[in-house]
Amino acid sequence: MITLSSYKAHSLFALILALLYSFNPLIIALVIIGANVPDFDHKFRKESVYKLIILGLLVFISLYVLNLPYYVGLIIVFLGVTFYFSEHRSFTHSIPGIIILASAIALILIWSWQLVVNVTVLSNSYQIAILIALLSFLFLNKRLLPIFIPSFFISVVILQTFEITYVQIVLSLFLGLFSHIVLDATTPAGVKLFAPISSKTYYKNFAIASIFMLIVFALICRVPLLFSLFEMYINY
Repeated sequence: MITLSSYKAHSLFALILALLYSFNPLIIALVIIGANVPDFDHKFRKESVYKLIILGLLVFISLYVLNLPYYVGLIIVFLGVTFYFSEHRSFTHSIPGIIILASAIALILIWSWQLVVNVTVLSNSYQIAILIALLSFLFLNKRLLPIFIPSFFISVVILQTFEITYVQIVLSLFLGLFSHIVLDATTPAGVKLFAPISSKTYYKNFAIASIFMLIVFALICRVPLLFSLFEMYINY
């Protein structure tokens, strides 16, 4: 029997879910990144958490000195502090937690995009693609990066025309984060879905119901596409 390490399993599951909803490489990349975020609360990731806090402070100081919006740095520090004080599979693996994490990471990406939009000749699509790639260096396992980065940029170059809205950024990150807790719910330890409000643990039943719900939502989102394909088939 082949077993995948945690980051591989979460990334693969996130990839499958992302493809159900979209073929946009920006959306797919954000879902995969989001799926790898919650485990920053693990003890073996403490060094990465320290680096995250230090990076946030450096970004804050640099932007403050340059008289630019320094909120990006503060949000990065906030993320680092959140991971530092969170117990494994507690707040960062709960619905309240992933809402806050998705919002915080989305703000980092959106504000960074707004900062660079007027200082580069690249199109908006490539600007956000580069920022997403930089975001992956913060949250993805270093063993995953040699596969993720080339695949991401190859898909971006091949497709050429694509875009992403602020709402899609938030929803993509949330889907990735949610996929993480769904997969963790299938393990014997389960997840505390509403921590710290409630300590009740949810297991496989929650995971099965969530996967079913995600598939139904994906089909609803794909109805126009499915209808177009059916219409093409009938006309043919």
